[in-house]
Amino acid sequence: MTMFAYLRQLRLSHVLFTVLVAAILLYLIVPVLIVVPMSFSEARFLQFPPKEWSLRWYEAFFQSAEWMSAARVSLITAVVTTAVSLPIGMAAAYAINNSSLKVIRTLQIVLLLPMMVPIILIAAGVFFVYARVGLISSLTGLVLAHIMLALPYVIIALLAGLRNFDMSQEMVARSLGMNRFRAFMAVTLPQIKPSVVSATLFAFITSLDETVVALFISGGDNQTLTKRMFTALRDEIDPTIAAISSILILASLILVVVAGRNKQG
Repeated sequence: MTMFAYLRQLRLSHVLFTVLVAAILLYLIVPVLIVVPMSFSEARFLQFPPKEWSLRWYEAFFQSAEWMSAARVSLITAVVTTAVSLPIGMAAAYAINNSSLKVIRTLQIVLLLPMMVPIILIAAGVFFVYARVGLISSLTGLVLAHIMLALPYVIIALLAGLRNFDMSQEMVARSLGMNRFRAFMAVTLPQIKPSVVSATLFAFITSLDETVVALFISGGDNQTLTKRMFTALRDEIDPTIAAISSILILASLILVVVAGRNKQG
């Protein structure tokens, strides 16, 4: 094969790869391009493209006590889940990274199980356990379930940072008189900040976006926003759902941008 033919084949492969990536990205973006315009429709039902534009459904969301209650439950759950799962995940990731004991490796597998097991099986198992201990439709039960689901993402994100960090720097700090905790806080933590930001983002979005487990265990005054959206879709196609989806998309984009800026900083 001549050099010219090789370069031509390489260029063709590059073009095909670019087209494939563009097609995948378009497939992922199309739902957003449809949902957001529909949220500004004046029509009583979901309509695309909208014939008339209005903020009617955003007003319906913010003026509805039921929607606001569900949004408040989701935000409280997401914040508490993030605040609890981050230190637990950090301790677990640190232990996994620095220990060669078999029990720690077994613990790693156990902690990552929620990511491997189908979510419907987890939801059914959590439901039966909660039914016995009285945690159905409780905020505590919802937070505990979300912590379980968020931990694998937190651990993986933090492990990535710890494995790219030179632990000898922490050992130097400890040799100078710092205990393990102070050395970690002063030396290790600042240098794995991008991983901490990613772990925080994963935990928050995992909790905010979770639907299946919430369908089983949330209800009453502790109904999450995602469960209420699912129920609204089942009972009535309410365009308010398009407005809520647009708000969640915007919130996710803002979180990603903030995380990206923190990583660059």
